[in-house]
Amino acid sequence: MVSTSTRQERAAELLDRVLALADVVVRARRAAVPQLERVNPRHRRSALNLVDYVAVRSQDVRDLQRDLSGLGVSSLGRMEAGVMSHLDAVLETLRVLAGRAAEDVEVPGAGPEPDGPGLPGAEILRRNTAALLGPGRDGRSTRIMVTFPSEAAGDPRLVEDMVRAGMDVARINCAHDGPEQWAAMLEHVRAAEQALGREVRVAMDLAGPKLRTGPIEPGPQVEKIKPVRDSSGRVTTPARLWLGEADPGIDDDAPAVPVADAAWTAARTPGERLRLKDARGSGRTLRVLEATGPGVLVECSKTVYFATGLAVGAEDGTEGVLGELPAVEQSLRVRAGDTVVLTRDLTPAPVRAEGPYRIGCSLPEVFTDAREGQPAWIDDGKIRCRITAVGPDEITLEVLQAGPDGTKLKAGKGINLPETDLRVSALTDEDRSHLPFVAEHADIVNMSFVRSREDVADLLRELERIGNTALDVTLKIETVGGFESLPPMLLEAMRWQDVGVMIARGDLAVETGFERMAEVQEEILWLCEAGHVPVVWATQVLESLAKKGLPSRAEVTDAAMGQRAECVMLNKGPFVVDAIEALDDILVRMEGHTRKKSDMLRRLNAWAPLVE
Repeated sequence: MVSTSTRQERAAELLDRVLALADVVVRARRAAVPQLERVNPRHRRSALNLVDYVAVRSQDVRDLQRDLSGLGVSSLGRMEAGVMSHLDAVLETLRVLAGRAAEDVEVPGAGPEPDGPGLPGAEILRRNTAALLGPGRDGRSTRIMVTFPSEAAGDPRLVEDMVRAGMDVARINCAHDGPEQWAAMLEHVRAAEQALGREVRVAMDLAGPKLRTGPIEPGPQVEKIKPVRDSSGRVTTPARLWLGEADPGIDDDAPAVPVADAAWTAARTPGERLRLKDARGSGRTLRVLEATGPGVLVECSKTVYFATGLAVGAEDGTEGVLGELPAVEQSLRVRAGDTVVLTRDLTPAPVRAEGPYRIGCSLPEVFTDAREGQPAWIDDGKIRCRITAVGPDEITLEVLQAGPDGTKLKAGKGINLPETDLRVSALTDEDRSHLPFVAEHADIVNMSFVRSREDVADLLRELERIGNTALDVTLKIETVGGFESLPPMLLEAMRWQDVGVMIARGDLAVETGFERMAEVQEEILWLCEAGHVPVVWATQVLESLAKKGLPSRAEVTDAAMGQRAECVMLNKGPFVVDAIEALDDILVRMEGHTRKKSDMLRRLNAWAPLVE
């Protein structure tokens, strides 16, 4: 048992250490006065607490935490929502344990203070969450955001089903579709709100600069169908295809190929036999199953290759000629040790059986900002490379890692350069052209590829220019630069009325390295809690369920952990309504569990320069 005198000595020593930490916080507050003066008064208390937390994280306090815990005092592990009040409580406890009088303890001056009494940090976060993401649902405080598929523009029933299942925020990605489709989606959301009596917010993503692989030469204009066979090779399900226009009400799985003469398809009858020589010269017979006029559903028990201009003969001696078929998408199969050359020229790349492979790069700034020796990742990290040479119009990559049998390098795939300082604005000309529509119709704008305070300021200036200061802003953190600059970006965003953060875990995992992703997402959650900023937990949540109808066990656990954020985002998929229902159930169940964690606060080097 520890003696009283020893306990007092330990408390006195810890008191001095916590006083030193409080002094770091106060000095950080004073240094941040110019930024704090620009903050919206509604966020001033939150901005101060954010500065306090960053100041604490500029130090390594893990030993202090362990020593405080050993004395039975709060270990600072849950201080995010109210840093200074937490430090004050710990200081008072240590003062009493050390047997010191209040006048004998010189507590650092508090520095800048918020005006008057305010809500506790947790209440401020709840208020900000409701303002940004809507009121939530009974029994579930964590909101659900869902990415709309293109089909939502023409399917009001789908949108209503999504709202009924539990969607609180509809996400529309401006990288896809256009104003006509976006307007239809918005109309369906508002109609579903009226029908179901539920409030739904609409968030629209600005695409940001696109760093992607260029086009590849198209393949042959061919459509292949093949039957399903059992293990003995017997056909169990014949191959099906629409000649002309498909009718989803009859068969929405069969592909369709155009026919030049609509009168020819209109003359076909069920049971009729059609004959052709396919693209390989193989004779094939097709049986007509359905004839709708504009389209003919046919089946065949053998594999068939249809091609542009192919003639299909009918029993009456007439022929239908196939129209223009889309080209088959081609790719380059790259392996570890291969060379890939990124080019400024976006002419479709030729398909080669062996390297070196050449393919365009969509962002011209890369050729001036990239440096030899820096890492590069392609297609969500499937291909890991190192830059070996940089020229005015070419960047040479050595492939360090790919799949065991190589990985297909396709057109339009993302390129990540985590150590390259790309001098490009997060707000592109295309984004600026979309912003008036977003400002008029949406509740929230999600800013992609944001990496600096200036990026945030640029967006706010643009919103002020078009005369809309009511649109809420969410910052998508998807790069190392965005993570490292998050504190000053939040202080800049706090000039606005309502602000949130989205952890875009897809690109962020590639940028930081998969092994660091869990650590980084925790740091973002903690920092945003300190700033009372709502967080959206995004990317691949219940992905298998949304796309294939069955989740993995790991995905269910990941979805449950998302309850620590204020919102969880689902991506689109054919089973998205099932995914919403499952996520709603998971989050309701998790609501009854304590948010238990004990943070060990090592020095966070990325944010330390903001204090020093």
